[in-house]
Amino acid sequence: MNLVVDFLDETNAVLDQQREEIEKLLNFAATKLAIEEGSEVSVTFVTNERIQEINREYRNKDSVTDVISFALEERGEGEVELIGADLPRVLGDIIISIAKAEEQAKDYGHSFMREFGFLAVHGFLHLLGYDHMTEEQEQEMFTLQKEILDEYGLKR
Repeated sequence: MNLVVDFLDETNAVLDQQREEIEKLLNFAATKLAIEEGSEVSVTFVTNERIQEINREYRNKDSVTDVISFALEERGEGEVELIGADLPRVLGDIIISIAKAEEQAKDYGHSFMREFGFLAVHGFLHLLGYDHMTEEQEQEMFTLQKEILDEYGLKR
């Protein structure tokens, strides 16, 4: 596999088969996007209450959301880039609310796995610098995530 994925399930609700499917999907996306072999990503599954806490603490939004990403490659003022170090590329963290994913799957009329995969890919693309702040960015990101999901076989 191309990507090293570290999972943490704070909900104890994600089945091994679902976790394995998300790992395969993220590796599929990493291969499609030519991400360096051995790059690392962390995926944490949380409750609505926990994602609301994270959203409030880090984004100043006191509401439940479906997925939050923390990219580790964004360099701010005062951060140092390690040059020449033989370290794996660490992309960052994806945090997914399992309850919100279940709710949205019902709302959108598709399977939980389709919604779960959508959120994982959405978070992964954020780690790679994709965003949807402008109409143009949204078009690019949403087109790419649809291509990944469709090619993988998680169609709506």
